[in-house]
Amino acid sequence: MHLKDHLKLWNHAHIKILDVRRTTLNAGDNAPPYRLPSSAFLYAARGGARVMLDKNCYPFNHAHVLHGGKGTLVELFLEEKGLEFEYVLILYRAILALPASKELVALMEQNNPFHCQYGFEPSNPISLYQKTESMLSNWDGGGLLEQLHVKALFYQWVYELAWLLHVQGIKFMKPDLLNLAIRYMEENYHEPLSIDQLAEAIGSSPRTLSRLFRAQLHCTPSRYLTEIRMKQARTLLLKTDATLEQIALGTGYSDAYSFGKTFKKHFGISPVRFKNNVSAPHTWPDMTLEQARNDIVSPLFLRYIDNDNQDQYRKKGESHMYRNTKPSLLLMLMLCFSILLGACSPAPANTTSSPSPSASATAVADSASADQNTPAEAQTRTISTIKGDIEVPLHPQRIVVLYLLGDVLALGIKPVGVSDVSEGAAFENELKDVQKLGTWFEASPETVLDLNPDLIIVPSEETYEALHQIAPTVLIPYEKMTAEERVAMIGEVVGKKDEAQSLFDDFHKKVEESKQKLQAAGILDKTVSIMEGGKDRSMAVVNSKQFGRGSQVVYEYLGMKAPELIQQKIDVSTGAEAESISFEVLAKYSGDYIFRSSYNGMADLTSDPLWNSIPAVKEGHLLPIDFGLSYYNDIYSLNAQLDYIVDSLLATVK
Repeated sequence: MHLKDHLKLWNHAHIKILDVRRTTLNAGDNAPPYRLPSSAFLYAARGGARVMLDKNCYPFNHAHVLHGGKGTLVELFLEEKGLEFEYVLILYRAILALPASKELVALMEQNNPFHCQYGFEPSNPISLYQKTESMLSNWDGGGLLEQLHVKALFYQWVYELAWLLHVQGIKFMKPDLLNLAIRYMEENYHEPLSIDQLAEAIGSSPRTLSRLFRAQLHCTPSRYLTEIRMKQARTLLLKTDATLEQIALGTGYSDAYSFGKTFKKHFGISPVRFKNNVSAPHTWPDMTLEQARNDIVSPLFLRYIDNDNQDQYRKKGESHMYRNTKPSLLLMLMLCFSILLGACSPAPANTTSSPSPSASATAVADSASADQNTPAEAQTRTISTIKGDIEVPLHPQRIVVLYLLGDVLALGIKPVGVSDVSEGAAFENELKDVQKLGTWFEASPETVLDLNPDLIIVPSEETYEALHQIAPTVLIPYEKMTAEERVAMIGEVVGKKDEAQSLFDDFHKKVEESKQKLQAAGILDKTVSIMEGGKDRSMAVVNSKQFGRGSQVVYEYLGMKAPELIQQKIDVSTGAEAESISFEVLAKYSGDYIFRSSYNGMADLTSDPLWNSIPAVKEGHLLPIDFGLSYYNDIYSLNAQLDYIVDSLLATVK
């Protein structure tokens, strides 16, 4: 990870200090392993030890600093000779401050500085020592004012560390999330454990874990957890007299019924019959995951059908199945001979008489043959996508869609599952009762699977890889398409190509009507700036048509211009871009009108002198635009944004 990315994410993170504690150990003390409940810094105050962070060894002597992410296993090995060992543990939690751009979210996903491991000896330890002692004394005070002071000191501490990391060229080490997840499963398989809880426990995300398990172990996390639980259950069945209820609770299941159902599905036999039939534990050797998939149970037990039907184990002749399902050979020969005689006999002179039985049989056979050769009405069709030709349902009924929610909804289709909907989105009410699957880039494969979809629409390579094995999945590369191209493709996918064309015909008509209204009001030729932020005495000024926050409606469809400093960048921009501008020069980037993205917790600038000195603000041309409404760029949201933006501009004239 580059230090530049490290600092960028620290600058955009919301930090909460969870604990600051001092621990003193003697050389003979036993320091048990400790799994970090959050991101943490460890600071060696005096003495020396060796530390293992997830099996990576670091020296940990006076003034050394270590960092580990949530879920990291810390093991301390004290020196045999020496004084007491004392260290300080600073536990903190960091999340991206909202709203966060897609670039920051992607950077956090790829290079999370709060999960990285690193350790070093500072070249100038005195300053860190003083700040550490001050944090300890204020934290022990316990008051709100003291906690605020600790937070301020922590930022100074991190700044000092960042400077030292830069000067000393320290390298970061990414944690092995897959090993962390496996170890956590092995330690906690007896507890109810979902993929969301697992990801939370090790400081990752469900999407990242699913991708790692599929790429390296070719299975899902839930399947791997089931393998661990079934292995333990098998041992308990063979080596103990525990009841099914006890084994169920001991392997993470709520009751014997759900445990038995999973066991039978996994081994092909119920737990009771397994225990009764398998007498020697050595017939069940430990196997790798790959071996276990194909050779998990002896072929003897694969004949098992269900709990109630035992007839398949009887010898031939003991079951009604063998006595009644086959006619005798003599009966078969007599029937064939009768048919042959009927087919060879001459036709009667009276051709108007009823057809012979053999002729009727022949006619029926011909009719059946003709029916078999008549192709059934096609229930699927093939479409071309960026992933090649994909067969999709002719009329999909259960659609799961991520991010591109409004495009599907505008075509008259209500999905059965969608990614999280931002508060204030144009379609928030329409989708309030639909199953939510998590953020658009972290949809849970297990939850999607439970919905039994017949079509999935995704916006990225990562989401495609996570979900495409569940049902026909279409990747829409929306960032490389115009809105018209995107909606046209989705229309083709769901069998509503004509409706998709009509949507944009109507939208363009409304755009022209809106432009005429703005022209008549003397607004269309005015300049417009779009901004977001303000907490750090700076504003993110949008300088592209694809950033969101209404930029596509203002700069592309309505054709309005930004101030020259911004417009030059808009004209050449091909992505979603914005520029951080300090309040001191913000007036140069401010148009006749300013749309400012609004959200809970935004900076209150009503009494800020520099902000209020901007002409657009003084003249009442500062217009809020809800973050949720302006976050999406689907056709449903674009329609709502167009209405809001035009109405807001016209209201300033009225």
